[in-house]
Amino acid sequence: MASSLVARIERAWYAPAGALAFWLAPLSFLYAAVVALRRHAYRAGWFKTYRARVPVVVIGNLTVGGTGKSPLVAWLVEQLAVRGVEAGILSRGYGGESKTAQFVTTDTPASRVGDEAVMHARRTSAKVVVAPRRSDGAKLLEQAGVDLIVCDDGLQHWALARDLEIVVIDAARGFGNGRLLPAGPLREAPARLAAVDFVVVQGARVDASGTDVPRVWQGWHGTFAMHLRQQDATPVAEGSSAAPRSLASFRGQRVHAVAGIGHPARFFAALRAAGLEPIEHAFRDHHAFTAGDLVFGDDAPVLMTCKDAVKCRSFADARCWQVPVEAELEPAAGRSLVDHVARLVRATPTN
Repeated sequence: MASSLVARIERAWYAPAGALAFWLAPLSFLYAAVVALRRHAYRAGWFKTYRARVPVVVIGNLTVGGTGKSPLVAWLVEQLAVRGVEAGILSRGYGGESKTAQFVTTDTPASRVGDEAVMHARRTSAKVVVAPRRSDGAKLLEQAGVDLIVCDDGLQHWALARDLEIVVIDAARGFGNGRLLPAGPLREAPARLAAVDFVVVQGARVDASGTDVPRVWQGWHGTFAMHLRQQDATPVAEGSSAAPRSLASFRGQRVHAVAGIGHPARFFAALRAAGLEPIEHAFRDHHAFTAGDLVFGDDAPVLMTCKDAVKCRSFADARCWQVPVEAELEPAAGRSLVDHVARLVRATPTN
């Protein structure tokens, strides 16, 4: 019953404001007051803030749920690596059991450190750390000798000082009904965008021909469009020697699509855009998959996101394929963003 109520509330977030949002509005006012008081407490020095010895970049959301920030994190650290800048990735490890800061490898169980952290370890060359207290994770990355720390989420985590903020917005869903939690999906009011450095809009158009981004979605140093490009599907099962398959090779056959992410509909829509007709199986974000979740009574291929795949490797069979995505920014916008971050590193005194 609890899960059905949560699902109902989430549906209401992205619909015109109705009775449910009206009744939850008083809790939103309380939430806003707590957020404002907490932020003031850090600014006033009542709560301690840790300042790392290397620059800290936070890539986060104003809303609950998936916007595409993790692909942007992976894109940024890889682009910086090309320039000789070693960026470490810091995650809270949501969904994991770890109570202390620790490094994440490709073989670390997602149940211990969370699915996103393992996904980063498998998809990038960066050092990855999870820490319930982000300051502990920052210290661990400092000791490892990174030049820069990139936080996957944590925009509202004031205990770790940051040098640059990037907010990612999903163009299709935007801010939903525009209300704060729990009446809407917002963690902070849209006015917060006025204080961030960059806004990256996933699925939008910002180019020479114009823009379809609302004027209020602006960062101090720019607003850029980002698109998620699907790559060839690869096996999920550990030790599989099967070759990658293009998405086109799945056309014309029965295909199951599994997604336990913040916005499953985006994954399903991307598969349809590739010419597939998937049978949709949506799960809650960070769902702890079991073998039974992938049994559908047939031998049809099962396609899933990389975030879900890291939790299914040990029991996946030959039916299971993961579909990686890469963030794509318009070249000039991408260079501008990476240049700005790289300048932070060059401007930081070395110890």
